[in-house]
Amino acid sequence: MPAISFYFQVHQPFRLRKYSVFDIGMNSDYFDHKKNEEVANKVASKCYLPTNSLMLDLIRKFDGKFKIAYSISGTALEQFEMYNPRVLESFQELAKTGCVEMLDETYYHSLAFLYSKDEFKEQVQMHTKKIKELFGQKPQVFRNTELVYNNELAKFVENMGYKAVLAEGAEHVLGWKSPNFVYKPAGTKNIKLLLKNYKLADDVAFRFSSSNWEGYPLTADKYAAWLAANQGQTINLFMDYETFGEHQWADTGIFNFLENLPKEALKYPQLEFKTPSEVADSNQPAGELDIHNVISWADIERDLSAWTGNKMQQSAIQEVYSMEKEIKSRKDPVLLEAWRKLQTSDHFYYMCTKWFADGDVHKYFNPYDSPYDSYIAFMNVMSDLRKRMNLAPKRFSLFEKIKNFIRR
Repeated sequence: MPAISFYFQVHQPFRLRKYSVFDIGMNSDYFDHKKNEEVANKVASKCYLPTNSLMLDLIRKFDGKFKIAYSISGTALEQFEMYNPRVLESFQELAKTGCVEMLDETYYHSLAFLYSKDEFKEQVQMHTKKIKELFGQKPQVFRNTELVYNNELAKFVENMGYKAVLAEGAEHVLGWKSPNFVYKPAGTKNIKLLLKNYKLADDVAFRFSSSNWEGYPLTADKYAAWLAANQGQTINLFMDYETFGEHQWADTGIFNFLENLPKEALKYPQLEFKTPSEVADSNQPAGELDIHNVISWADIERDLSAWTGNKMQQSAIQEVYSMEKEIKSRKDPVLLEAWRKLQTSDHFYYMCTKWFADGDVHKYFNPYDSPYDSYIAFMNVMSDLRKRMNLAPKRFSLFEKIKNFIRR
């Protein structure tokens, strides 16, 4: 009896303004506040508010039988608080139903795990705290930025206390195995691995409105039949929340599809809806999965090339993380917050030079005319931040002062 497990990613970055070389040393306001507010409110009106309202109606209509999960980045939560508190209130109302699970991730939607385990852990703890404060839940399932995952991540977050971790069900790591089962990550003891069924998820997220797709038009009854034809323990449908109303506009029929899907799915006695925690709790691993190389849910390759595939991206990321020790030694919350906002993976995504099918995806929500403009603005900001950091005095804790005294 496979469960349908819906998980939605909700994220908005703090976009940089077009910061020029002449701004260095003259202006420490790095972010495009007008653009960030404009995008946040646009997506709120097209996606967050109408979709949250529909989700709440469905949860009430099906009396606990319809369940979903969200991972909301800290940067998105901050923008809801700043620009559109109604969005935050609507997520809080959903969380109160008992049918919605909030997952954990890095607060700044960063790639910190790949570059600094200490920073990664601090950001996850920040996110946990924020979720507790806003939604009254302590997350039990971890979802790394853009589903970036390998065995090492699974072991690390298991030691942080999570019962399950999400990843992409990429064919090049699954081989003959199905994503519709719970797995044990290699090298771990108890944590469970839930894999996205990317074919079924992408039918909604990417192909729904494509008139030249063989599955078009995708109706709720047709999709429910596809789900019912699957074997396994769980069908994990992981996707960006902006699928509803933003990537797939209302006039495509996406809201009508979503409204009718629970009814059509529950016509099949073998189908039910579960949160990721419920899937993990109710299933033993069907086997072990060894994923040594890093995977993600991005692009055709399902790897890191969306963020680290060219010299510009590699240079920018190295510049950010090279500052960690020095910037933290200043104990300046303003500098630290700016540095952390610059870790958001979107900044490096905008520098991607891929083309063909993936190129169109990379252009979406990109505030720059070219990847090179993105890189120049970002590195100018980094130059200014480094100047400010070098001017700020180092501040040592009592423990650090004693250590330094003993060394001398």
